[in-house]
Amino acid sequence: MRTIIHFNDNWLFRKPGEDAVPVTLPHTWNADDGQDGGNDYWRGTASYSKRFAKPGLKDGERCFIEFLGAAMTADVILNGKPLAHHEGGYSAFRADLTDALEDENLLVANADNSPNDRVYPQMADFTFYGGLYRDVNLIVVPAEHFELTKDGTPGIRVTPEVRLSAREAVVTVETWQNHGSEVRIEIPTEKHTEFRRAEIRDGHTVARFILKNVRLWDGVDDPYLYTVTAKLVKNGEVMDEISARFGCREFRVDPERGFFLNGRSYPLRGVSRHQDRIGLGNALTVKEHEEDMAAVRELGANTLRLAHYQHAQAFYDLCDENGIVVWAEIPYISKHMTNGKANAVRQMRELITQCFNHPSIVCWGLSNEITAGGAVTEEVLDDHRELNELCHEMDPTRLTVMAHAFMLEKESPLIPITDLAGYNLYFGWYLGELEQNDRFFDEYHAMYPDRVIGFSEYGADANCAFHSSRPEKGDYTEEYQCAYHEHILKLIEERPYLWAAYVWNLFDFAADGRDEGGKKGVNQKGLVEFDHKTKKDAFYLYKAAWSRERFVHLCGKRYADRAEEITEIKVYSNCGTVTLRVDGKELETKTGNRVFVFEVPLVGEHKIEAVSGGCRDTMTIRRTAEPNPAYLFVRQAVINWFDTADYNPSCYSIKDTMGELSKNPQTAAILGRMMEKLAARRGDVAKEANNNANLRQMMAGLSLESLIRQAGDGVPPEMIRSLNAALQKIRKEN
Repeated sequence: MRTIIHFNDNWLFRKPGEDAVPVTLPHTWNADDGQDGGNDYWRGTASYSKRFAKPGLKDGERCFIEFLGAAMTADVILNGKPLAHHEGGYSAFRADLTDALEDENLLVANADNSPNDRVYPQMADFTFYGGLYRDVNLIVVPAEHFELTKDGTPGIRVTPEVRLSAREAVVTVETWQNHGSEVRIEIPTEKHTEFRRAEIRDGHTVARFILKNVRLWDGVDDPYLYTVTAKLVKNGEVMDEISARFGCREFRVDPERGFFLNGRSYPLRGVSRHQDRIGLGNALTVKEHEEDMAAVRELGANTLRLAHYQHAQAFYDLCDENGIVVWAEIPYISKHMTNGKANAVRQMRELITQCFNHPSIVCWGLSNEITAGGAVTEEVLDDHRELNELCHEMDPTRLTVMAHAFMLEKESPLIPITDLAGYNLYFGWYLGELEQNDRFFDEYHAMYPDRVIGFSEYGADANCAFHSSRPEKGDYTEEYQCAYHEHILKLIEERPYLWAAYVWNLFDFAADGRDEGGKKGVNQKGLVEFDHKTKKDAFYLYKAAWSRERFVHLCGKRYADRAEEITEIKVYSNCGTVTLRVDGKELETKTGNRVFVFEVPLVGEHKIEAVSGGCRDTMTIRRTAEPNPAYLFVRQAVINWFDTADYNPSCYSIKDTMGELSKNPQTAAILGRMMEKLAARRGDVAKEANNNANLRQMMAGLSLESLIRQAGDGVPPEMIRSLNAALQKIRKEN
């Protein structure tokens, strides 16, 4: 029988030119410099080494090593003998150590996250951590054993086909093994155990079961899981044993009515998740995964887009157990690489092979915003067609999907390649107005009523330190993030044809190239801060919309100092009525849906309490003579300059649109320098997208002033003054 030995302890880690230091896995060398901004985190090859005694092997047993995540490429060497090379930092791989084992052994794993032109990802708005950041195990198996090395396979694949009308499921179980005479397969049900024997043919077995009165994997309502066990038998003796959990569900997607699960409408409403955390990077344990899932459940989301790569098996397990529908994808992202095709194919093969048995997964994502850094070429189209065919060949039971950048034309031939599509739209944040999101989807649906479209990303950054009673796009306040999401949530609910919608993101995450919104190295679009503990007010808007747990939440607890005579108090709740009390006295009771707004006169310091039934929340606010400058990202000096500046209308100025400024060679040169500076603060993807012709066309109607306002402190008053003065020297032609 197989034995699994956890192999995380007693490693030595060495960067080039530095002394070795002891580490315990999981480990990344970018936990600090990958999160502090500057776009200068170390990317290179580092070494992990471990000495160990030879395991006691008997009767032809084999010893394999299993790496669950080695970023981004890895070379495994035992006693000086190279054993494995793996390209792809998010999938598992194994290597057979047996023939190179000695009594005392030195194992070396060289991990490499340095830039190259063949292994995805190479350009994206997140940090590419390096290291052995997931568990490492030794697996000792008999000479006759289930397959371990091909694409990191679990050795067993379960394909349930649900027949809803008959209340049954046809379950096909396949195994792969090197030797043996037969495989015995068991599936315990609630009443008895189903049993099959399968002959081995060319290292492969197939067995079929019919589960009567099948209990469905029914999303968050009843995520029931079966377990199948396979035993490899030789001469009547069990040599090896593996098991897998699976769920029986049926789903489909309608271009008018959205997602259906087990025959009923089941709108997918959820969030995206990156796997890193402040101080840890991506070196997470089961504890952190469980904490993240607890946040998903509190929010009430029923779907996750696990971006932009294969996540830990432990987290897919949690999705299975909690009924969370999953969009899984590979890191083919932002910029197509001519030399990257083989790696994209390999990462997709490994994703499907390793994750096939998870009932939570309903679609395989081919790429994300692949046109952000380049055009739609025939090579891009061909590579996506090949990936799409591969997915359907390996897994005819699931759908394929892509997430497209907002600047991609609706008519692009890239979009209909996959079964499903999503658009990442940021109107109302990066550019444009919130209402453009509504118009975009309405126009797309009118143009292509038979296509399935979803909202694959949307969001606005918020720093919990910044607040305003008059929030505006680009101020990074919690209040603007709330206003943004209130609008988008309404948009989604009014459009049942959207098959899924995903907030970008559940948590703030590291993007070392960023420097904006008062924080360096962090994308702040999360509903929860980078510590994965501090929930922003917008979190509770979605909790009010999606959760069944009754609650009331007072927004603005961190906005204690207020300069206005009458202030707005906002409450998020899924209760039908909310009462507001001020200093113990009832002010008003309101009936509503999720968002409750009260006007409260301010005199001095006040205790505010929101109550509904047994639910309550409290906070303290106070009247101040002047606005608290600590709450402002866009400093008052900048705001004042916009309000008081004089303009000669016969000359160009920052009041003119990007399109107007681009037509004149002199102003276009000034504009180009400005745009490079603004884009640089948002990392490599933004710098690359700045050259995108479609994006420039979309921005043509925006004024330069609106972009500067959103940049906040990134463009100080003296620079704005100098920029405008330069433009004012250039006279407009009549």
